[in-house]
Amino acid sequence: MRIRDSKELGEEIKKKRKSLGYTQTDISMRTGLSASFISEVERGKETAEIGKVLLLLSILGLNVLVEER
Repeated sequence: MRIRDSKELGEEIKKKRKSLGYTQTDISMRTGLSASFISEVERGKETAEIGKVLLLLSILGLNVLVEER
C-alpha cells in the first residue's frame, strides 16, 4: 500500500491495532510509548518522532518499504 501522508499512515496504524484487538493503552504498555502519543500518530500528527513511529509499526507487525519512483 502506498502511503502519501501522515494521516494515511495513522489510519493504517489504527486499522491494524484494532484488527489485532489492542487498545491504545495495550500498545502503550507493550512499547512504553504514551497512549496520547499513539493517539496523535493515529490522527496523523506530522511532527511525531520517527523512531517512535517505527517502534509502533514494528510492534504491530507492519513493515516500511522505501523504493525509488
